[in-house]
Amino acid sequence: MEAKAFCPAHITGFFTAHLDDSQKISENLGSMGAGFSIKQGVTTSVSVSEKKGQKSNFKISTIGYESDKTDVSEFVLNEFLKLGDFSDRFFDIKHEITIPVGYGLGSSSAVALSLSFALDEALETKLDKTFIGKIAHNAEVNCKTGLGDVLASYHGGFEIRVKPGAPGIGSVEKISTEKISIIMICFSPISTNKFIKERLSQINGLGGKMVNRLLESKNYEHFQDMSLEFAEYIDVMTPKMQKLVNELSDNNIKCGIALFGETIFTMIPKDKQDEVLKILEKYSDGIIIKSELDNIGARILNN
Repeated sequence: MEAKAFCPAHITGFFTAHLDDSQKISENLGSMGAGFSIKQGVTTSVSVSEKKGQKSNFKISTIGYESDKTDVSEFVLNEFLKLGDFSDRFFDIKHEITIPVGYGLGSSSAVALSLSFALDEALETKLDKTFIGKIAHNAEVNCKTGLGDVLASYHGGFEIRVKPGAPGIGSVEKISTEKISIIMICFSPISTNKFIKERLSQINGLGGKMVNRLLESKNYEHFQDMSLEFAEYIDVMTPKMQKLVNELSDNNIKCGIALFGETIFTMIPKDKQDEVLKILEKYSDGIIIKSELDNIGARILNN
């Protein structure tokens, strides 16, 4: 039994964390905020075969950018193992990661969600799509790798998360926009868990107000202005980031900051992409990613 699924990378521009559910039920926790999904992400292949003397019942490998740990994948697999008797099965899981890990691009949620979709298909468990999303969301919350990326990348597109929680509980409002290019540069990673812990009160103070402001304007340029304001307010701007932000601003190019990573993105009309690339290419120590919006969200691949 084999299956393959894809989940787009997701970039958050600002957010407010919701961790105060009294029962601490994972699927009720999460974040409100705004961000977008891109064409790159994680493709996960699952092959299920008969177990033949292997010490473990699974093998997890990655192609492309390396993930620093496998706990999210193991959490998702263990949730599926509860759904039937698979003790005689061996699971060969391959994650193809086309985005750098730890730079604010939602790699762990893309790993969790693509694996959830692939396992459901390979095992023919025929779960409701939102239940597949809940498993991935719970993996992120329990492994402390994220809060709202699963909900966002489940839906895809440029979105405002208007209610926190897992797919089926949380909800998003998608914003349609003209065909735009998305270009970003990644300098270095930041620990999401450590950051959320240290800055939660600051984050929530401004993030909630910004959700309401963007619901009024529904404009990707306003979103970038707010993302920059948010990053400056919670003090994540490094001197290198500030230098690039200033240079883009001097050329009338709006940009935002991916949370959490030393990553700058710009959402621009296609005729401006060469101008942006020319500026970014001066920063030789950064990873440049050129993309577009992925409006579909996580899905099974049939090829």
